[in-house]
Amino acid sequence: MAPFIGQSTRRLEDARFLVGRAVFVDDVNWVGQTWAHVVRSPHAHATIDRIDTVAARGMPGVLGIYTYEDIDDLGLLPCATQVASVAPMIVPPRPALARDRVRHVGDPVAFVVAETAVAARDAAEQVVVDYTPLPCVVDAAAALAVGAPALWDTGNESFRFQRGDRAAVQAAFAVADHVVEVDVVNNRLVIAPMETRAAIARWGDGFELLVSAASVHAIRDQLAGVLGCRKDQVRVWAPDVGGGFGIKNCLYPEWVMLLWCARKLGRPVKWVEDRAEDFVSTAQGRDNRSVARLALDAEGRFLAMDVSTVAGLGAYMSGGGPGSSTNAPAAAMGGGYIIPAIYMDVRAAFTNVAPIDAYRGAGKPEANYLIERLIDKAALCCGFDRVELRRRNLVAAFPYQKALGTVVDCGRFAANVDDVLMLADHAGFDARRVASESRGLRRGVGVACFLETARGAPNEGAEIRFGADDIVTLLVGTQSNGQGHETAYPQIAADLLGLPLEQFRYIQADTAEIAEGNGHGGARSMHMGGAALFNAAQQVIDKGKPVAARLLQARVDQIVFSAGRYAADDRSVDLLSVARDTPLDTYVWNLLDIITFPNGCHVAEVEIDPETGQVTLDRYTAVDDYGTLINPLLTIGQVQGGVAQGIGQALTEHTVYDPESGQMLSGSFMDYQIPRAVDLPDLDVTLIGVPTSANPLGVKGSGQAGAIAAPQTVISAILDALAPLGVTHIDMPATPERVWQAIQQARNLSP
Repeated sequence: MAPFIGQSTRRLEDARFLVGRAVFVDDVNWVGQTWAHVVRSPHAHATIDRIDTVAARGMPGVLGIYTYEDIDDLGLLPCATQVASVAPMIVPPRPALARDRVRHVGDPVAFVVAETAVAARDAAEQVVVDYTPLPCVVDAAAALAVGAPALWDTGNESFRFQRGDRAAVQAAFAVADHVVEVDVVNNRLVIAPMETRAAIARWGDGFELLVSAASVHAIRDQLAGVLGCRKDQVRVWAPDVGGGFGIKNCLYPEWVMLLWCARKLGRPVKWVEDRAEDFVSTAQGRDNRSVARLALDAEGRFLAMDVSTVAGLGAYMSGGGPGSSTNAPAAAMGGGYIIPAIYMDVRAAFTNVAPIDAYRGAGKPEANYLIERLIDKAALCCGFDRVELRRRNLVAAFPYQKALGTVVDCGRFAANVDDVLMLADHAGFDARRVASESRGLRRGVGVACFLETARGAPNEGAEIRFGADDIVTLLVGTQSNGQGHETAYPQIAADLLGLPLEQFRYIQADTAEIAEGNGHGGARSMHMGGAALFNAAQQVIDKGKPVAARLLQARVDQIVFSAGRYAADDRSVDLLSVARDTPLDTYVWNLLDIITFPNGCHVAEVEIDPETGQVTLDRYTAVDDYGTLINPLLTIGQVQGGVAQGIGQALTEHTVYDPESGQMLSGSFMDYQIPRAVDLPDLDVTLIGVPTSANPLGVKGSGQAGAIAAPQTVISAILDALAPLGVTHIDMPATPERVWQAIQQARNLSP
């Protein structure tokens, strides 16, 4: 049997998706089900003076209308992520429904339950809430300024995070031959998965939540704390999930209220978010501004990096929000370059907008964006070739301990640069630039590297069960929301156990079936879950050897397992026969906290019309290292998806709030542009892996990489195209308006 690991097997789960047999929360209805609708604040900041539900309660089909006063038996939503702070980190209270004051447009104020979705919506429109508007602040830096409107009695600052050797950094800058600085924005993003948030709750022997989410075990544990029950009294499970990208990993007020209402009413309660709600109530991504400096010697070797960041948290502290500006970027700060000293100083502020949580890459895109923008600035201002400057400073000897502590075990960083330049036909760029200029357009090329730190939560579980029908069930504590786990995990098991792919059944995302799991996030599934499954398979094989020895009348030390069979000399027995004789079911909780380091180099080419500012992304090439590839086809798809999202951040996506009212001005796809197929060229991805020793499979993780690499690559190309026009800086997204304004400003400043 040919090996399954490394084969570009098409996704097994696609069959049901393509013919409409996938099951999402919206497809599920339970007997006796009711519907919920959320009354949300229309104000960014206001006191709640009165809530009148009399008229709404009299509407047809209404079963209950609940406000904060009704839920005094519920705990507060927790913040799962703690970070080291100069002063203790402030986590303000976050009830499931707003108490006394609302702090962002979309803040949940009341929860309406009725017999139908239409009845719940109609009743919600009759709930009268009297507000007194308060001054608001939507920008993190403005929130930290003296005299800013205070969201909380403790003020607007949640924490100040500092990491690194400040004295060493200062000393390096003091002797540097060159110092460059960038002041850049990592723009706030609406995540907009294809499927919005949705859930159904019911109460029986305990709580049950069917939910469009990931990390179901973590959500279960947090729900148990809020509901005041044991975690074994809460079942959380997910059917197919139409995308998440990190922001479906956390606990939301709606999940709490659905369960609370289901217990109170004794009937299932369903809620499906519409797209307008998603824009104002689901966690968003990024949102910080950094001033970063890089010190270099006369030959262009990096000496030190200094970063000062102001991070926006939104109105509340979401579960993973603090990590996106602190621990996560710290692990990746400086990318794959030799930088002897690095120092970070991060101040995080509450603002009257939706909370921030982990979004694809969660801190690593921000860190990589900073170092790549600094390198381009150093090349421009100090006379270095930007490609050679990267080669000169990339890590070449492994293991390498970065200045902030993480240890990179392996890679081929400089070779990535060489390979991608060849594949992108960098040698032919000048001719393409001349051709563009002949049409009145400006062409630019961007070259940028990336280094991800992949692991997510440490440790993971996996279980292998043998059924009476000879079907082998794989249960893993990670979770797919589009990545292809139903194919990749059976490939691993098929390879190790010597059975065909169709012999396996994969189960995920159910706390009743799977003992424990740390879910999705941090490009961890193949690294953490794959390692757990590998160890479980090895234990299955080892358990079967004594059984096979008895069946074959041989000594255990004579038994050799290969290609699904136990053999002793010329006698053999297959694995399934052994499992029928003696149960081989195995559960493993694999303790593994090592980080892996996916990496690569990307090249983008753009054409810009200087008369309109329109940017056309013409070519995009990547050479990436994800270690051992379980399924190259799925890996390329993951990378291309991430690249598309990174391109969206660089060119089109921007969450805009009115600074006076706090209203979202980009509140629908009419005003918030995610990239479309027509906006993207062919995304040419080449995979050349260096296996890591961090796990027995040698995998590194690929789910976040494209979003980490693309923003700086595209912006680099834009600035290269605009450099002859005198433009030296532009922030994301580089919309036609911004590009045109940058050109006009440069023209006005030119002598």
